[in-house]
Amino acid sequence: MSAHEAGALHAEIGHAPVWLRQPADVNTLLPQLWPRTVERGADGVLSVGGRTVRELAEEYGTPAYVLDEVDFRARCREWRDAFAGGEVHYASKAFCCKAVVRIVAEEGLSLDVCTGGELAVALAAGMPAGRIALHGNNKSVAELTRAIEAGVGRIVVDSFDEIDRLTALARARGVRPRVMVRVTAGVEAHTHEFIATAHEDQKFGFSLASGAAAKAASRILHEDALELVGLHSHIGSQIFDTSGFEISARRVLSLHAAIRDEHGVELPELDLGGGYGIAYTSQDTPSTAADLAAGLRKIVAEECGLRNLAVPRLSVEPGRAIVGPAVFTLYEVGTVKDVDGIRTYVSVDGGMSDNIRTALYNAHYSATVAGRASSAPPILARVVGKHCESGDIVVQDEFLPGDVQPGDLLAVPATGAYCRSMASNYNHVPRPPVLAVAGGVARVIVRRETEDDLLALDVG
Repeated sequence: MSAHEAGALHAEIGHAPVWLRQPADVNTLLPQLWPRTVERGADGVLSVGGRTVRELAEEYGTPAYVLDEVDFRARCREWRDAFAGGEVHYASKAFCCKAVVRIVAEEGLSLDVCTGGELAVALAAGMPAGRIALHGNNKSVAELTRAIEAGVGRIVVDSFDEIDRLTALARARGVRPRVMVRVTAGVEAHTHEFIATAHEDQKFGFSLASGAAAKAASRILHEDALELVGLHSHIGSQIFDTSGFEISARRVLSLHAAIRDEHGVELPELDLGGGYGIAYTSQDTPSTAADLAAGLRKIVAEECGLRNLAVPRLSVEPGRAIVGPAVFTLYEVGTVKDVDGIRTYVSVDGGMSDNIRTALYNAHYSATVAGRASSAPPILARVVGKHCESGDIVVQDEFLPGDVQPGDLLAVPATGAYCRSMASNYNHVPRPPVLAVAGGVARVIVRRETEDDLLALDVG
């Protein structure tokens, strides 16, 4: 069981964080943290999609990212159905590979990409170009050219330089791409400063307060090369408080009204971005897709009513909320080290090369011994990696069974978003594979890197 799951405060361990709770039973799983087909057998061994983690470790090795395909598809459908009549773009930056893009397309979602590489994967996987939106604060000429020639459905413009660049490319090719203006609404999301994206002092979008967003819209409307279809706003990531979305929608729709009043044009679309939070620990209480959709629709309808605007077609961009909970990472314990009674360090065969978020964002995760049951009393542990960095931490604080030992399998849930996407070869460690499991069948959708892969790029 996760240390965040149940029980009273562990007053006897003075070094535990005040929010960390001692588990009543380290073998119990908290459902909100795990993909929906994950369960623990009578022998204590976790299974997913009908395959045990012991089988997966034996066949594919560790570390490995394990995707519950049933869970992933179900989350795609939940978001699709919640926003019926609008459009749900899966935010591919959370995790992008051809198999995932194909599943997203099969389940009726669209896709957003923010680089030429993500666009290449999307096109290679067969995602219809008209269902792709291209983001990015510094899109190159090559990226814009490929997007235009492929016929992507939306290009979200982010600067005046980009408007000029895109206008020239469109005129040269005799096409009229559909664009949205990314608006910086001045809403500071309650999240880490590196993933809050709508306050004024940051690199994304056109400022609403300064008038830059209105100027960008005006410039596009006066050009015959681009078709302005709507406004876009994104306020940050891992957000649970919907008040930020309400304020952002109100401000962006005020610009919709101003554009109508000045230019006689009611823009048909509104994209409120993504950033919807998930549960990494029991302290996190995410909303369902249905609840979020109902709340956002209500906000937009009320604001449009106040301004006598037709309600625009609503788009959202969940990434983490779909893939994050559908994946766990499977490790093998290598060493267990007690440090002067302060805490126990449990070292696994991965680390910051496969999950940089703890080091980068001070993110919190949970963990459980996955290959057996234990009746040992819990101990306060820190799960760390094998890299040559003191900040190489996977799970900062967790209660694990006191008999945790080398060779144990350890599973860390909620690792589907940004872990593989931001993975590196630090210390020349090959990146883990991604396994998709469903119906008792496991398949490799991204293979494990090898030392030959590392050496292939080294032409020295």
